[in-house]
Amino acid sequence: MSTHRHHDRGDPAVSRKLPRSRYETELRRLQAELVIVQEWVRAEGARLVVVFEGRDAAGKGSTIKRVAQYLNPRVARIVALPAPTERERGQWYFQRYVEHLPTAGEIALFDRSWYNRAGVERVMGFCTVEEYRRFLHQCPIFERMLVEDGILLRKYWFSVSDAEQERRFRARLHDPMRRWKLSPMDLESITRWEDYSRAKDEMFVHTDIPEAPWYVVDSDDKRRARLNMMAHLLSTIPYHEVRRPPLRLPPRPAPTGYQRPPRSVQTYVPDHAASLDI
Repeated sequence: MSTHRHHDRGDPAVSRKLPRSRYETELRRLQAELVIVQEWVRAEGARLVVVFEGRDAAGKGSTIKRVAQYLNPRVARIVALPAPTERERGQWYFQRYVEHLPTAGEIALFDRSWYNRAGVERVMGFCTVEEYRRFLHQCPIFERMLVEDGILLRKYWFSVSDAEQERRFRARLHDPMRRWKLSPMDLESITRWEDYSRAKDEMFVHTDIPEAPWYVVDSDDKRRARLNMMAHLLSTIPYHEVRRPPLRLPPRPAPTGYQRPPRSVQTYVPDHAASLDI
């Protein structure tokens, strides 16, 4: 491993770690704005697609979690597809992704996307050179069709240095709560750092188009990355606050003699919390 810290594009900004209190205050504000965006999407019948891409351990998943934290899961869906089935491998490459695009009034957050073909499939040899070249040709056409049809498409690349990626991998390796995030393929990405860099650079050449540009998020500092990504997303959407009718709790009606059945006829979960009482 080189002792130099390599980033995917340019040099990382040198900055102090964002204090937690300031981070949490701004995160809450941005999440409140995202709820307003959600209501605008639903009221206007808009369709929003946000693509999250980047290296393993670059912070995509944790950012998606914060973006979706207070959104209605019936409006904002996280799309994280497993490996394609045998049937899906016989389809047009983009076909299974089209199935997960939003309808009017929905948001789709893609935790990795059709860009798998330009990244892991290219580097690991899971697709042929012909399939890869066809993807680079078709992807801009596909995305222009989405945008032409009125879909709001936003694409974010989370850029992390090799040193920070390795630090996060080591932290996961020794944390039983997060070890599931590691796979042999994730660890192999350490030894194929430059292969992934070249694949990303070529992908950008073909797919960083005016209709659907790539936005790069420096993510060595996860707190800054989350705030920067969310603030930028909000700045690109022409939303406004939707006035909703005021809600008021109705008065509870007078009792009519109903009695709950005795506890003995129902099966309650044991009171585990009682064992924690001091």
